[in-house]
Amino acid sequence: MTIEQQTRTATWTVDKAHSNVDFRVKHLVVSTVRGHFREFEATLELDEERPENSRVTATIDVASIDTNAEERDNHLRSDDFFNADDYPKITFESTRVNRTGERGFKLTGNLTIRDVTREVELDGEFEGRIRDPWGGERVAFSASTEISRKEFNVRWNQALEAGGMVVSDTARINLYIEAVQQNQ
Repeated sequence: MTIEQQTRTATWTVDKAHSNVDFRVKHLVVSTVRGHFREFEATLELDEERPENSRVTATIDVASIDTNAEERDNHLRSDDFFNADDYPKITFESTRVNRTGERGFKLTGNLTIRDVTREVELDGEFEGRIRDPWGGERVAFSASTEISRKEFNVRWNQALEAGGMVVSDTARINLYIEAVQQNQ
């Protein structure tokens, strides 16, 4: 990275109170179960003039999973699913950012769940930028992707007598991120 590129890049941190990391999976083939993670951190190194120079890193605390059902949450923390004791963090590190329109982008990076790292691609949208009432600069983004649970060794399931499985293999991940610029 050149000195010129460094001066155009600003560091932003996620405002957790105004951001959400959620997921959705099919249950019993017909219904959708939603959940989110309460604890996560992310840093965005944004180059607004040349977004392809931007970078994102994020960490999610697996034990903070919340589906509004304590028994299910405990099962999700177990070795049947995420194994929060042995793999307490889910991580993401971007490798590419590509514009797909005036506000759209594709964010490609390495997602690690349990002991597996796979490349994923998120479809995103720049939601806006604003100066907050306290003089800070804020930006917002949304992004989503679908992953296969099995590809990340999150394999627990049970066949249904009528056909299908208790939990779908496909998990939809949605991010709604508000970030605050650091060291303005």
